[in-house]
Amino acid sequence: MKQLLGATALSLTLAAGAQAQGLKIGVIATLSGPQATLGEQIRDGFQAGIDSLGGKLGGAAVDLTVIDDELKPDVAVTKIRGYLESGKVDYVIGPVFSVVMAAIFKPVTGAGAFLISPNAGLSTFAGKACSKDLFVTSYQNDQPHSVSGQFATDQGYKRAFIIAPNYQAGRDALTGFKSRYKGEVVSEDYVPLAQMDLQSEIAKIAAAKPDVVFVFLPGGLGINFVKQYRAAGLTTIPVLSTFTVDESTLPAEGDAAIGFYSGTNWAPNMDNAANKKFVAAFEAKYKYVPGTYAAQAYDTALLVDGAVRAAGGTDHDKLRAAMEKAPFQSVRGGFRFGVNHYPVQDFYLAQVAKRPDGKLQTEIQKKVLTADVDTYAAECKM
Repeated sequence: MKQLLGATALSLTLAAGAQAQGLKIGVIATLSGPQATLGEQIRDGFQAGIDSLGGKLGGAAVDLTVIDDELKPDVAVTKIRGYLESGKVDYVIGPVFSVVMAAIFKPVTGAGAFLISPNAGLSTFAGKACSKDLFVTSYQNDQPHSVSGQFATDQGYKRAFIIAPNYQAGRDALTGFKSRYKGEVVSEDYVPLAQMDLQSEIAKIAAAKPDVVFVFLPGGLGINFVKQYRAAGLTTIPVLSTFTVDESTLPAEGDAAIGFYSGTNWAPNMDNAANKKFVAAFEAKYKYVPGTYAAQAYDTALLVDGAVRAAGGTDHDKLRAAMEKAPFQSVRGGFRFGVNHYPVQDFYLAQVAKRPDGKLQTEIQKKVLTADVDTYAAECKM
């Protein structure tokens, strides 16, 4: 391990026979504070992808640096600029949060590096501001939330209470839910991203008596909401969510999360060979159940590997052309990029369950959207 700009750095030296020209890759994620579990999943998922390929990406040596953005856009910009100035960088992978992605987009792409997001999927960059050097391996932010909107409509829920943090991804989340929900939104609440006490919002839910609650409350927000919601005894009002009950939060939420629903593009129990290999290897090494953050970061490593192989090296234009063809087998099964470099993929309703070994995980219940294209792609003129 070495230190760079206050970040943890990991250098991988490959054996003889690897390509002479290596890859310089930075992973930027939130690795401190209450949201650190999300960044750890991305870091570990990307490393798991490298490990699955024998420590190589496209047969090339990998110089990997992991940077903690601290969930502070100004800190992220300072650190990423310093990293980019340390020598030619091929890829920057990350971040977790959209507010950080918006801040680092220009510094990264302006320096001639690809930015690949394994989580944040701003609507801004999916449409008119799409970029040839930005790829997103997760989703456009609206999409997983629209799963809950569609499911709520299908179930005939007439009145919904919806909550999200007050930042771009939170606004995208509620926009996504409303895009497919045909009932009445009785309350649309935004809370500070750093707020950890949700009891006032839960009291409002109890008073409103909606048919369904939809929440996008990631990390520590989700942990506290689930525990406080159960403690309030609101067992008769179903909760749909995204990134509120997932593998990054379930260990802390415990049995209080069992039965909660989530919209997702992946779950650990997906039945395909690539996913089974990933989950088994990940749990063996890291001793916890991977979530979508880890799965999408794993796919990102496989995307880079496939692109370098197809391009025959690290020529920027050739890499871009190769990545556009998504030359890898996703743990999600079917996967391709749309014109805006955002995925076209299936989405599911998942539910929290306890495994025979006592660990909690989300499990696919039904497919809700098939080969879904985000609503902003038509605005992209690449």
